[in-house]
Parts: sequence; structure tokens; C-alpha cells
Amino acid sequence: MKILVPIKRVIDPYIKVRVKSDHTDVETNNVKMTINPFCEIAVEEAIRLKEANHADEVIVVTAGGQQSQEQLRTALALGADRAIHIETVDKLEPLTVAKLLQAIVHQEQADLVITGKQSIDTDNNQVAQMLAALLDWPQATFASNIEINEKNIEVEREVDGGLMTVSMALPAVVSTDLRLNEPRFASLPNIMKAKRKPMSIVTPESLGVEIIFSQTVIEVMPPAQKKGGIRVESVTELVDKLKNEAKVIV
Repeated sequence: MKILVPIKRVIDPYIKVRVKSDHTDVETNNVKMTINPFCEIAVEEAIRLKEANHADEVIVVTAGGQQSQEQLRTALALGADRAIHIETVDKLEPLTVAKLLQAIVHQEQADLVITGKQSIDTDNNQVAQMLAALLDWPQATFASNIEINEKNIEVEREVDGGLMTVSMALPAVVSTDLRLNEPRFASLPNIMKAKRKPMSIVTPESLGVEIIFSQTVIEVMPPAQKKGGIRVESVTELVDKLKNEAKVIV
């Protein structure tokens, strides 16, 4: 079985995000970048499935500028076998990404696609669902446990009411949630080995996909600064302030 894992380059979640002075975007110059945390969980799960002899090969793929190869090499150091870099601009709409992945799936004849449920920058949570629709494959989103049995895959999903278990025939698309696993750290020997692992570079044109933009970002603004709290002397004063100053009650 061949597993395809799409990943995305994002700003490190542990640093403070700053908005550009012209409010056109967030600042990315001289900012630490990393693999999207949900994508990292997907990579870890694919590697575990290979280690359990459920897969023969794990392929990671990303779409973006040349800098994205850094994240592909990180995924290779974690244990993926090879990488595919789709050379594009860094910001793509979900449907375009899904179409690019559809072309890669057909090209590689993948049996299973494991994605992160969403990226931490745009939070769209759309690519996995769109990809499954384009491929006409069964899908299971928000996976917290994955079991493979011959030609079927059983996925425990996190839903509003608790947990739901679904069984699907392969090929299929699965998106990962936080509780699925704890990603490993890349060891120094594996980081060195990753430099020799194969990485192919393709273009949207070679995949037969046209890059289309249907949305325009008008302005990016930082969240409003929170005001400091105040101490009140009585419930009557609290109600008065909530009613006349905050205007949250009538």
C-alpha cells in the first residue's frame, strides 16, 4: 500500500504572529516556519502504519515556494520515503490545493491519503473533504484512531456528541485530529539520511491544473487589545456597569 501525506508550511505556532505595517498580510520575513502541526500528526500516523507493515511507501507532498522544501526534508527525516514539491506561490485556495493533490494521487496511484484536518493559519478545514469529493473516495475526518484490516480501514472520529467509528474500503481519504498520536522528533542520523532521500519537483502545468484565485484579502488586522479588569464593590455596581457601560444586559 502507498500512503500520500500532504503537508503545509506555516508559521511556528509557538511564536507571536505579527501583522505587516500596511495590513496586507502577516509578517513572514525572518520568522520561524514549520510543518503545520496537524500535518505532522498525519506524517507520524503514516510512518506508524508503515512500521506496522500496513504500507510499503510513505510519500509527502507540498505546494508552495522553494522554501517549502525545508519542511519536506523535515518530513523525510521523520521517516517518510520520498517527497514531491509542487512549485507554486505560497498562498493557494483550498480547491486548487485539492485539484493538485488529485493529480498527484492519480500519478502516484496512492491507496490512502492522510491529511491534517486543517492548517493553523487559514483554518479552512476543506482540503481533505474536497479531495475526497474530486477522487470520489470515502472519507473520514477528525480521526483519533486508525486501524487497517486487509482492504478496509476503520477510523474512530471525534464528533460533537463524542466518538464515531466508521469502516471504509480503500482507497480512502482520512484527516487527523490532535488525539491520534504524538509526533516523534527527528534524530540526527535521520536528518542526515533525509538529505539523500529523493525529492521530485513538479509544476501545476505538468499536472494539468490551472492556478485560480477567486478570493481577495482586503485587510489583515491584529485582534483588539484586551482592556484591564476592574474591581467592583457590590453586585449592584456590577449590574450597573454591565448594563450601562458594557451594554451586555438590558
